[in-house]
Amino acid sequence: MPNSADMLWFKTRFAARIAPALAGTPLTLDLITALACQETGEVWPLLRRTSMSEERILALCVGDTLDANAGRSAFPKTKSDLVAHPRGQPMFEIARQALVDMAAHIEAYRGAASRPNKFCHGFGIFQRDLQFFRDDPDYFLQRRYERFEDSLAHCVAELKRGLRELGLHTRSSLTTMELSAVAIVYNTGRFRPERGLEQGHFDGQRFYGQAIFDFIRQAQTVSAPAAPAPLPEPRPGEAPLPPPAPVTASGPFFRVDTRISTLRLRSEPRISQPATANVIGELPDGHPVRAISGRAVAGFMEVETSLFGALLRGFCSSQFLRRDNSLQDIPVMRPAGAAPSSGLIAAFMPRPPGHIARRRDNATAHSLNEDGQPARTGIDAPQRREDLARIIDWLAVDKPSHKRYQPRSGLTFCNIYAHDYCHLAGVYLPRVWWSAPAVEKLRRGQTVPALIGDTLFEMRANDLFRWLRDFGGEFGWRQIANATRLQEEANQGAVSLIVARRRAEGKSGHIVPVVPETANERAHRTAAGEVDRPLQSQAGHSNFRYGNSTAHWWRDERFAESAFWVHA
Repeated sequence: MPNSADMLWFKTRFAARIAPALAGTPLTLDLITALACQETGEVWPLLRRTSMSEERILALCVGDTLDANAGRSAFPKTKSDLVAHPRGQPMFEIARQALVDMAAHIEAYRGAASRPNKFCHGFGIFQRDLQFFRDDPDYFLQRRYERFEDSLAHCVAELKRGLRELGLHTRSSLTTMELSAVAIVYNTGRFRPERGLEQGHFDGQRFYGQAIFDFIRQAQTVSAPAAPAPLPEPRPGEAPLPPPAPVTASGPFFRVDTRISTLRLRSEPRISQPATANVIGELPDGHPVRAISGRAVAGFMEVETSLFGALLRGFCSSQFLRRDNSLQDIPVMRPAGAAPSSGLIAAFMPRPPGHIARRRDNATAHSLNEDGQPARTGIDAPQRREDLARIIDWLAVDKPSHKRYQPRSGLTFCNIYAHDYCHLAGVYLPRVWWSAPAVEKLRRGQTVPALIGDTLFEMRANDLFRWLRDFGGEFGWRQIANATRLQEEANQGAVSLIVARRRAEGKSGHIVPVVPETANERAHRTAAGEVDRPLQSQAGHSNFRYGNSTAHWWRDERFAESAFWVHA
């Protein structure tokens, strides 16, 4: 599979030639890089490591030998189908020789090359399909696909068609998901929102859409001399997390002014039934927002704001907004790149000599320290997903012998399971935290002993909600706007959480990891493609490694507020 070094080679070679072709579109160099990786990534990354010239590498960027017996329905399905065309025989000879020449360097194609009726159906680094031979035979017969500019021109033309198909052609920029949707149209001719990324060619493990999203996100971390990367390159075991987006609304500024409670931000200008069903955020009293137009409709004003790093847009009651002309912008919280090593540092429960915290024992305030614990160390999305899957299977939250997570005597342990998942993934979510006086002393640079019941206390789910809000940013956490984005980042191997605080003090809140989708376990999406039941792994009244729970459970009226948090 192409890696970051391959992407750097591609960008260094071709970025200057790609830029003019993308002018005036929201298409990006990272999308083009991802397409090259997806379409011919089994060819050029191997060839570029040799002394082969660029021209020869491009000439050998051919592939796709699948025909009718492997499910191909487009022209040409077979050799006989191709040679029946008036100019088909010379095309077959070119397509056949292209396969033989490429297979001399790429072992995976040697089996196909050994069969005399096999030939390539995809040509050029972006794989223009031979189905277009009937409309544009000279492109193939004159082997124009061997020129990068010609291959790129056809690629961009198809991508522009995808933009129009999706209604994105007037946009100035696109999200990674939107770029992936355009690529899916490039591959299949259409995009079905309810299927998310599970669209396009399936290689036995991943769909085209899933692979292209991975490649785009990875390409976004690769800087070339004339093309700086939009995302920093992550450390091993961390995911490339996009930075918090700024507020783009241009209307007047307001501040929340309730003097009673937080202000609910809703997805539509009405109070739903039940009242929490359309709530997408809880804005603190005094929080700044910026209006879209500044005009209230039916007592609601559409606003945009940033809340702990999440860009939120919705409707809130205009009677609780106060105009504030002193504001110039909406501050955006950016999470720390690393946990602090001095001052307010992470808290851990001290261990007696030789103490081992095990899954098979009832939970204590200690973090796990068994031999053979898995970790998240991968350098790309597939590896990070595998790491997190190993962590989930090792924790085995549903295993009766793992008493650490099993409900008993009316107690449940979602907080402990979430801590363990994060702990093994290399992310700090406290099992114990400092008391308020201890926090003050640590902030002043004083040394504080870790003493349970004095300077330390155990963290429940409601406590974790408040900790993430008050301290999470200092330890690399930030909020994200919705469950769809949360699932996207989990699928990249980021650590994602849903946490909900109970309305009634003393009642248990809930916290649950949102985990990467697998071939057999998936999030549930609406017809519009929005995730309403993320793929979760939880301890609680019922324990499961993978499950979806009920749609929007975090909006239940039992909960005072909820949030989505993510960590690289």
